[in-house]
Amino acid sequence: MNDAQKSREELLAELRILRQGRDSCEIALSECKRIEGALTERVKELDCLYGITRLAQNRDRPLPELPGLIAELICASWQFPEVACSRITLDGTEYATPNFRRTRWIQAAPIIIQGEVGGQVEVCYLEGRPESGEGPFLLEERRLLDAVADLVGRIVTQRRAEEQMRALSRELIMIQENERQRIARELHDHLTQDLSGIKASLERLLADSPPGETLKPQAADVLSRLATAISSIRDLSYVLLPMGLTELGLVSTVLRHCEEYSQRHGIEVEVFADGMSGVKLDFEMQINLYRIIQESLANVRKHAAASRVTVRLLASHPHLLLRIEDDGRGALLDECLARAGRERRIGIWSMRERVRLLGGRITFQTRPGCGMCIRVEVPLKRRRRGSQAHPDR
Repeated sequence: MNDAQKSREELLAELRILRQGRDSCEIALSECKRIEGALTERVKELDCLYGITRLAQNRDRPLPELPGLIAELICASWQFPEVACSRITLDGTEYATPNFRRTRWIQAAPIIIQGEVGGQVEVCYLEGRPESGEGPFLLEERRLLDAVADLVGRIVTQRRAEEQMRALSRELIMIQENERQRIARELHDHLTQDLSGIKASLERLLADSPPGETLKPQAADVLSRLATAISSIRDLSYVLLPMGLTELGLVSTVLRHCEEYSQRHGIEVEVFADGMSGVKLDFEMQINLYRIIQESLANVRKHAAASRVTVRLLASHPHLLLRIEDDGRGALLDECLARAGRERRIGIWSMRERVRLLGGRITFQTRPGCGMCIRVEVPLKRRRRGSQAHPDR
């Protein structure tokens, strides 16, 4: 073999090696594309489930808004989103994407709510895709659809349970308020008047008795005790039912309560109200905010060792803000809340529940030596027809 032939054979061998390398690269590239496509599909699935979870965690978004948004997320997660449409049916109500149309390319999964079928999730392709192979849907999409239906069922179950608990809590608090009003009226209209009548009769007897009567000192002591009892009952009646709340408004009633609180307990209370003029609050809003302030001041007296409290009311549409701050000893917040739970203090639970019933949020901020700050934010409601609402003064 001459040199030319040898060089030719060497070149052919190198060419075969290069071709083999090229084929290996193409195979590897194809596998990479396949893996990339599979990963893309998995990412889309995770995005779908994560997006649904995020929607469910937003408590400000009402339940009827969720199915339509979930339907949009479903379409974006399928293999061919440009021709996908979706519909969610719950208790006979349909929530569909604008382009929804039933076709022969469809798959569905039932929504189970408390052990019963309460609806279904449907996904359709508006047209076929030749590149999809034997069927338009992937096995992973079938699994994703089942997962979405299961997640929707859990979300609906949880939201309905929360709504039922909220309704029961509202009913419990309103029963409590009605009972407080009944007891307050009984104390004011009957017991106080009876005691006042007894006191007046005793005063007349003392006035008509001879000057040297030896029972006069004992009678005077009884009169003093009666006066103290009458005053205590009137105070209790006022605590149970703040007189003038519906007539004078929340701000005026809070001002009077804070003035009396300061005089009784020696703790300075400043009240600031901004933007409240002309704001109409129904009785439910007023009584719940008043009770929150009342409970907060009671906690300051019992636990804070404070000398000064500031109460701020601010109406800034669409919310009403309430802020209560004291200069007391403060505490570690987690320990404070845990201790309240262990000791079954109803005050913090009551405040949280009242704010939740008003559709708002309450936060507590405290640390040792820095007092306590309670911040409440509730939405201002439009005046409902037939409701008791008064412009606050």
